[in-house]
Amino acid sequence: MTPADLAPLFAPLTIGRMHLPNRFVLPGMQRGWCENGAPSDKLAAYYRRRVEGDVGLLISESVAVDHPSATQSPLFARLTADTLPAWAACVAAVKSAGGHILLQLWHEGAIRADGGEGPWSHHPTISPSGLAHTGRTNGRAATADELVAIRDAFVRSARLAQDAGADGVEVHGAHGYLIDQFLWPVTNRREDGYGGDAMADRVRLPAEIVAAIRAACGPDFVISFRFSQWKEVDFGGRIADTPDELAIMVARLGEAGVDLFHASTRRFWEPEWPGSPLNLAGWTRKLSGLPTITVGSVGLSSDVMDSLLGKEVASRLEPSLADLVKRLDAGEFDLVSVGRSLIADPDWVRKIARGDFGSVRTFQRSDLALPDADMGIIGEVHGQKPPTDGRGDDLRRP
Repeated sequence: MTPADLAPLFAPLTIGRMHLPNRFVLPGMQRGWCENGAPSDKLAAYYRRRVEGDVGLLISESVAVDHPSATQSPLFARLTADTLPAWAACVAAVKSAGGHILLQLWHEGAIRADGGEGPWSHHPTISPSGLAHTGRTNGRAATADELVAIRDAFVRSARLAQDAGADGVEVHGAHGYLIDQFLWPVTNRREDGYGGDAMADRVRLPAEIVAAIRAACGPDFVISFRFSQWKEVDFGGRIADTPDELAIMVARLGEAGVDLFHASTRRFWEPEWPGSPLNLAGWTRKLSGLPTITVGSVGLSSDVMDSLLGKEVASRLEPSLADLVKRLDAGEFDLVSVGRSLIADPDWVRKIARGDFGSVRTFQRSDLALPDADMGIIGEVHGQKPPTDGRGDDLRRP
């Protein structure tokens, strides 16, 4: 392929007040470089370096919202008044290089460790129904008042992200965490209008969170919503069995104020439903009419979970790029997330732009710089240690 063949991937795009120079996104991936929830200088330099390598949009690693149930771990990022100065410095590092950044807001829900000795260990683990996945309980169901408090925590952290200078936020509704637990019927058995078999009920709290952020932060603040069918606890898990169910979800979230959908799949080239070549981002774009980001093993032979388990990763760069261009030209999606490849090579986008494929460094598991002991039974999509239930049992074990 020549640079001319790749031109659609380098066309500018405007979303809200963000004028992006190309279609490439660094998605949220935990690096373990936060101190008591605050990003270190190392993390700020890591983000800035990717902007210098021509990444169009950065999404921060998962940042726990301002609620004690969001996570126990002091190693994970948090967005509170105490960590605001460090996040402002991190955003400033990105902006000074000409970049754009969204902070990804996150709550672990029933995947959170229950018990232990962390600074927030006294607070219970709460989720829609006290279920981590089929047959595995952890913590308890949140009360109605706690749902309001969690919604307000997302809003507080979104306002702090705005104060830090971020272009917007991404609400993390994927991979089996709290928001995804509301969307997934397996983990949401509530009977109070916030759960059960109907998608319209399961999407109620996520939509209320988005609407509250929109009301608090105004019309120009970008809100992305990341979601997935698959879970780290169940690769075959599905929040929407049919396009009709997906249509209900994206319509409600769009009405609430979502600007951008980030559809996470393990392999972007796989169709979501029989009878159509559209992947999950493609269906989302078709049903919502809103911009979408596709993601899933771009340029690589194996998906993120396989590579975290040590499966050999080979480059499939040119076929992957050709497929992306074809789908982008067809209007299937608008942006492309490149995760592991941008960990391995900060100049990945720049090298692709000039057709210098031979110098692109292929991702290896060692690039995460995490010891085997920290990968757990099946690893974790962000490179974090899988939380346990406080007794040493991995909540992600099927």
